[in-house]
Amino acid sequence: MADERPRWREDFPVRWDEDNYMTRRELAKFLTLGSGLLASVNILIASIGVANRAPALPARRIASADDVAPGTSLLFRYPTGDDPCILVCNADGRIDAFSQVCTHLSCAVVHRPGDDVLACPCHKGSFSAREGLPLAGPPTRRLPRITIERRGADLVATGVEV
Repeated sequence: MADERPRWREDFPVRWDEDNYMTRRELAKFLTLGSGLLASVNILIASIGVANRAPALPARRIASADDVAPGTSLLFRYPTGDDPCILVCNADGRIDAFSQVCTHLSCAVVHRPGDDVLACPCHKGSFSAREGLPLAGPPTRRLPRITIERRGADLVATGVEV
């Protein structure tokens, strides 16, 4: 019975003398080098992002301030000809502009002056005509705001706030 091995050795036949294992020092070196490599890659990605910033958007005249009466809206395109936007002059004369593309499924929003909202007819969503925040329906993100400046008698689009 001297040659009889315990049953657990049959279930787990590991030969410790032939097993290669990692020492604590090797593990510490691996973790330190791996962390240093990850930190270096993050710094590289951040520097590439800073170097490749999008150029400033051009200023573009939208309309004369006299062309937009209180309680009305005006459609325009900014910053390119493929980007529909809507300028809203509220009943008190405040002027706000937003992207006309709904943040839910990209339908075009329309101004409802009686309710002072921008409505998306596709899924009955609505946004505040003053802030662009979603009020009802499926949209959960606000509309991108177009920055408008009054330069003399002109309304000029100068940028987009996402």
